[in-house]
Amino acid sequence: MAKVDAPEAPEGTPVGRRVILGMLGLGAAGILWGAKVQSTLERVLRPITLRDRTGLTSFLPTAGRFRIYSVTGALPSETEAEYRLTVDGLVDTPATLTLPELRALPQTNLVRDFQCVTGWRVPGVPWQGVALSVLLDKVGVQPTASYLRLYSFDGEYTESLSLDQARRPDVIVAHTMQGQTVTREHGGPVRLYVAPMYGYKSLKWLQRIEVTDELDPGYWEQYGYDIDGWVGKSNGRHDQPTS
Repeated sequence: MAKVDAPEAPEGTPVGRRVILGMLGLGAAGILWGAKVQSTLERVLRPITLRDRTGLTSFLPTAGRFRIYSVTGALPSETEAEYRLTVDGLVDTPATLTLPELRALPQTNLVRDFQCVTGWRVPGVPWQGVALSVLLDKVGVQPTASYLRLYSFDGEYTESLSLDQARRPDVIVAHTMQGQTVTREHGGPVRLYVAPMYGYKSLKWLQRIEVTDELDPGYWEQYGYDIDGWVGKSNGRHDQPTS
């Protein structure tokens, strides 16, 4: 999601209690004062949230806005011209696509919520991109394949999906979000969006889709999160009872 959505980050500089309390106060003020102040606060606090391994910044009030985190403490960057997406593994015809080539494929438009496993939610987000099933059909998935392994160009995040999950019509390779090219902060220029699952399954900064014959759990699953992060059917942690 990127650590966009995880309450516990294994790396980073701890955030002090006084800093957190101050952030909560500022966040509440932002809600009272309006979206412009809220946006300014997010920019000011971003160096802190990017390095928060305590998870406390997930409680910062944002009035239906996204919260940006990264386990690397920084945001990777690729321009639209530089961007390439590779689809390979157990396929008939491996492919590497540019952003214009992705946009030239049949497009899917969705308006769906983005639900973080820590509890915050951004309702009614407009998304546009290519259904993952379209890309899989384009390269020709071999009969022995059953899973996908997805890689981020930040060099850290990975994710997994079964082929059945990947072929859902509400799972897309998104290049447009809220009417503009997906920004660097939101995992652009291209990210995964898995509408029915928690945000950590929607891999940011998508670089490669590998078709495989076995499950290889993603980054957050290795720290205890559910492999199948269905919203409403899982609380995100496989070491706790599901809701």
